[in-house]
Amino acid sequence: MINVRKSAERGRTKIDWLDSRHSFSFGEYYDPAQMGFRTLRVINEDQVRAGAGFPTHGHRDMEIITYVLDGALEHKDSLGNGSIIRVGEVQRMSAGAGIQHSEFNHSKSEPVHFLQIWIVPAQRGIAPGYEQKPIELQKSRGALLPIATAQAKDGAVKIHQDATLSTATVPRGATLETTLNAGRHGWLQVARGGVALNGVALAQGDGAAISDESKLKIVADSDAEILLFDLA
Repeated sequence: MINVRKSAERGRTKIDWLDSRHSFSFGEYYDPAQMGFRTLRVINEDQVRAGAGFPTHGHRDMEIITYVLDGALEHKDSLGNGSIIRVGEVQRMSAGAGIQHSEFNHSKSEPVHFLQIWIVPAQRGIAPGYEQKPIELQKSRGALLPIATAQAKDGAVKIHQDATLSTATVPRGATLETTLNAGRHGWLQVARGGVALNGVALAQGDGAAISDESKLKIVADSDAEILLFDLA
């Protein structure tokens, strides 16, 4: 079973410095039918104006993953971390028992475009933590590359939940095939381009909840970049 979440049907927050699309309920956007999928709670597609950003604010009990599509995002937090997240990197922040952080567009002239993802942790009140790693982009060309896992294997950041986030770039006309084990669920998010998932068309910004599908066949209608979540 594949349930499509169309890009145009997402919630939206648009102010002078931020244009954000919400796959699930977030902030002032509330839809009781869109409260997340399994342990995946938030996928926000954010575009932030040059020099602007989110001032210091707090989070608790959430695994927060940032994936930059264009530009660079500057991060600071109450653990003393300060970094710049660029295309080809993945950041994980475990809010745990509580963390304060800020996020700003590092550029004074160009916008930044990124996905921010929240996953509910398996345990509340863990020690907050931070991790940032490069993505081996050559390994994600035409193949799924895990970038966030519970085991933190092979260069992936560690998330405190039974979930795996993988990325792939798929050239136009190419096919990528994978499987979901029995009892597992998936979410496919199209970051760029368009694909067909088991024959179901998905455009840029679309997402799809996947259940009771053991085999996944992803065919790129155009040069595509995708994120695939494997969820309990």
